[in-house]
Formats: sequence, structure tokens, C-alpha cells
Amino acid sequence: MPDELWELFQRVVPEAPVRPQGGDRRRHGDREVLAAIVFVATSGCTWQQLPSASFGPSGATAHRRFAEWTRARVWAKLHRLVLDELGARGELDWSRCAIDSVNMRAVKRGT
Repeated sequence: MPDELWELFQRVVPEAPVRPQGGDRRRHGDREVLAAIVFVATSGCTWQQLPSASFGPSGATAHRRFAEWTRARVWAKLHRLVLDELGARGELDWSRCAIDSVNMRAVKRGT
């Protein structure tokens, strides 16, 4: 995990939830879980195929954290933050962007 991406990620990741009754297991660090998620996303392997010996967390743990961060909209916030950072540096090339849309016919006078 590059330090620069990790620094941006830390600005958008929510605090770990605290169980009121205590007694929770040690939670894997966000950085190692993020590295596992990036590996799954870029390698094409499944969560179950994640080599936990290389990353620390199991595939189930990485998937659970991925779902938790998805509900917290971490990925959208991180995407915006990366775009803002690149834009501030003048490193965005908008001539290479694409805009996509989908149109669907409303059958039977649907809304």
C-alpha cells in the first residue's frame, strides 16, 4: 500500500466501532485490510482465495470490512479526495475522461 494513498484513505475511513459490552477480538489494522481488498480487486481472485498468510486478515474479514466501508461510502469519498488532490496538483487530464449514460424506455406509460 503506497504511503500517499494510505494518507488519503485515513482521512475518509470511519473510526472502528466499539462494542459496549467489550471483550472484542483484536481488530486487523485498516492498512492491512485495505491492502487485501486492493489485492482482491486487482487480481481477480475471490475473497475465499485471498492468501491470508501474505496479508494477515482472512478473506471473510476483508469482505466484511469492505462491506462496512461501502455502507459508510468510503470509496466514493476516497475517489473524490483523489480527484481533488490530483486536480490541485494540475495532474488531471480531463481530455481523457468519459461520460456514460443509460436510457430506458418507460413501457406502458411508466414513470
